[in-house]
Amino acid sequence: MASLTGATSHLLPSATIAATSASTTARLAISFSSSSSSLKCIRSSPLLPHIFRYQKRSLIGTTSSGRFSTLASPKCAASDPDQLKSAREDIKELLKTTFCHPILVRLGWHDAGTYNKNIEDWPQRGGANGSLRFEVELKHGANAGLVNALKLLQPIKDKYAGVTYADLFQLASATAIEEAGGPKIPMKYGRVDVSGPEECPEEGRLPDAGPPSPSSHLRDVFYRMGLNDKEIVALSGAHTLGRSRPERSGWGKPETRYTKDGPGSPGGQSWTVQWLKFDNSYFKDIKEQRDEDLLVLPTDAVLFEDSSFKEYAEKYAVNQDVFFKDYAEAHAKLSNLGAKFDPPEGFSIDNNPTQGQPEKFVAAKYSTGKRELSDAMKQKIRAEYEGLGGTPDKPLPTNYFLNIIIVIGVLAILTYFLGN
Repeated sequence: MASLTGATSHLLPSATIAATSASTTARLAISFSSSSSSLKCIRSSPLLPHIFRYQKRSLIGTTSSGRFSTLASPKCAASDPDQLKSAREDIKELLKTTFCHPILVRLGWHDAGTYNKNIEDWPQRGGANGSLRFEVELKHGANAGLVNALKLLQPIKDKYAGVTYADLFQLASATAIEEAGGPKIPMKYGRVDVSGPEECPEEGRLPDAGPPSPSSHLRDVFYRMGLNDKEIVALSGAHTLGRSRPERSGWGKPETRYTKDGPGSPGGQSWTVQWLKFDNSYFKDIKEQRDEDLLVLPTDAVLFEDSSFKEYAEKYAVNQDVFFKDYAEAHAKLSNLGAKFDPPEGFSIDNNPTQGQPEKFVAAKYSTGKRELSDAMKQKIRAEYEGLGGTPDKPLPTNYFLNIIIVIGVLAILTYFLGN
């Protein structure tokens, strides 16, 4: 959601880049961009990873003026599975020291949430393609503060050059949910990055916190992504994490008794008391609205006002297991929106992958009671029956001779065994 903010605003030191380094990097970028389509991130060369890593520090990091560069990054195919696993462990350590769960969730959401199902071409359709690393998109109003998330993840990206930004953003988002006590997200990876800022989506595709008609606005935005009412409500439940900071979103108090002492940098207003714990408290607190120190945005309140939204919000408020199940499915779906995968089916980095597994057979699922045959099937069966000599009013003729032979054979066998 647009107002989900990070639990820390400490910025990592920004590296400065000399003019000579910048010009050298620019020449490298030009030379490699012409051959990147054929190279496709050749990992067998010992030199290329160092060159790519050197490029990215100037392309994605800060320049000597302190501004993010908008040069294109070299095109690279799917992420390396082993590097993704290692990056996940580094993200877990980052979460332990910075308490940045909420802002990493928001980063993944906002990269994927620009998807438009009505646009077929990639990357014009938006979605999880790593475009949020570019300055032009970071400056969108809904992305206020997300530069801090990028700064937190950039050292991990530098360390694992074989991981795309698109995969890293979604990996960080899912890992943050899981490490906060939430459900296991059935993720897949292999997302391809966009190559330059000219491929970023236009501003205005992400949801607002206080639109004139909250229910219509939520449906306009999320239906455009191909999501439904249940998924809208389930995803809203992620507001159980994080705080809204008025200096970023214009919503919330500067601090409350739940946020004045951190963890992380103090301040902001949270939706729940334990705003670093993922559970169903959000739905309980929004329903009760008894604590003035807990935030309720118009897009939160509408979940218990709109009849369709309310059906799911009420269910999640009393049954955390149902919420976790629906949330995990919705989060995974959101993380795949608009992405171009290499390989096309994506891949899992879990020991027991949830993707591509055959459905377990459950007899009850396929035996749900009497089913009426279609008229066409009835006619086909009748034609076959009549072809054998039967009619609806007359059974098939019995072959008496064959029956007699069978009876004699059975009697002979019985006589043989009884005689012995």
